[in-house]
Amino acid sequence: MGLNKKTVDDINVKGKRVLCRCDFNVPLIDGKITDENRLVAALPTIKKLISDGGRVILCSHLGKPKGEPLPELSLAPVAKRLSELLGQEVKFAADPEVVGKNAKAAVEAMKDGDVILLENTRYRAEETKNGEAFSKDLASLCDVFVNDAFGTAHRAHCSNVGVTAYVDTSVVGYLMQKEIDFLGNAVENPVRPFVAILGGAKVSSKIPVIENLLDKVDTLIIGGGMAYTFMAAHGEPVGNSLLEEDYKEYALKMEEKAKAKGVDLLIPIDTVIGDDFSNDCNIRVVGRGEIPDGWEGLDIGPKSCELFTDAIKNAKTVVWNGPMGCFEMPNFAKGTEAICETLAEIDGTTIIGGGDSASAVNNLGYGNKMTHISTGGGASLEFLEGKELPGVAAANDK
Repeated sequence: MGLNKKTVDDINVKGKRVLCRCDFNVPLIDGKITDENRLVAALPTIKKLISDGGRVILCSHLGKPKGEPLPELSLAPVAKRLSELLGQEVKFAADPEVVGKNAKAAVEAMKDGDVILLENTRYRAEETKNGEAFSKDLASLCDVFVNDAFGTAHRAHCSNVGVTAYVDTSVVGYLMQKEIDFLGNAVENPVRPFVAILGGAKVSSKIPVIENLLDKVDTLIIGGGMAYTFMAAHGEPVGNSLLEEDYKEYALKMEEKAKAKGVDLLIPIDTVIGDDFSNDCNIRVVGRGEIPDGWEGLDIGPKSCELFTDAIKNAKTVVWNGPMGCFEMPNFAKGTEAICETLAEIDGTTIIGGGDSASAVNNLGYGNKMTHISTGGGASLEFLEGKELPGVAAANDK
C-alpha cells in the first residue's frame, strides 16, 4: 500500500497559494460550535503553512447540504472561531458557489501568512460526485494542495481527490500523516503480539475487516452485538439479542479460518443480559449458551472481561474498533470500560479506530492514555480492511 507520502514537512510554501482541505465538520447548535476538537486538531498543519509564509486557503465540508447553500450549514462560525484559536484573522469567503467572486477577490488580495476559509464545499452538488468543473475551480485558486482531512479520505470528492489532478504538488498534513503512520502501518507491519478487538452491532458491516485482520493478527477478539451471531452459529440460544441469521455460516467459516492460521479467535463466555433494552431493566449474568427467551445480551460478562483483558495484557500492538456492549447505558458499559482500562495500562501501541470506540474511550476518560485515536470512522474501517483510500492515494509519493 503506497503509504510513503509527501507531507507538509517536505515542502516550503513561502509566497505560494496553498489550498488546505481540513475536517471542520463540527456539530453546530444555533450557529454555535458545541465541540471544537476538529478545529484544534487542524491547527498544527495550518500554523506550519502560515510560518512558511504561505497564503493559506482553507476548505471543508459541513454536514450534508446536498448541493444547496443552506445558511445553517455555513462555515462562517468556523472562520470566527479559527480566528480566535490562531490569534489572527481568518477571512471568510461567503460564496454560495464556493469559488465565486468573494473567494477570488480574497485570494487575489492575500499577503504571505494570510488565511482565508472557503464556504462549505458541499454547497456544490459536484463535490460528492467528484465533478470536474468544481475540481478545476478549486485548483484555480492555488499552487499547492494539502490534504489534512482523514475523515473523508475514503471518499473520492472534488475537494480531496479531484482537485489533485489540476495541481502540481499535493501533500498530506500532520493529521493525515499520523493516521497513515498508525493505522496503515499497524496493520501492514505490526509489532507482535498483534491483537485486534472488534465490537459493534453487526458482523455484516465488519466482514472485510475480519477477513483482512485474520491474515495479520495473533488474536482476534469479538464482542458487542456481533458476538451473538457467532453464538447462534453454534446452536446456542441468544434470546432477543442482536442476531444476523444470514451470517451464522460465515461466523463458523471465520472460526475455521482462524484455527487454520493459528489465530486465537475469542468470543464472550458469559453475558450481561436484560429483560428490556433500557438501563433500568432487570439484569442478570449468564454463561455462554444460557440466554433465556425474552432476554437480550447487552454487554460482555465479568469472565469474558477477564478472558479478553488477559489476551490483551502482553500485546505490543492493539487495534480496537467497536464497543463491547451498549456503553451509552451505564449498566452495560463495564465490558467496554474494562477494555479501556487494560489498553491504558499496556506497554504497546494502542490504536482506536474512530466512530463509537473513539466516543467510548473519550467519554470514559481514557483518551489521553491511548497512542492514537482515529478521527475517521468509515475511513479507519477501510484502512483496517487493507483498502487503499482515495484521499491518501491522491497525494504525491515521496
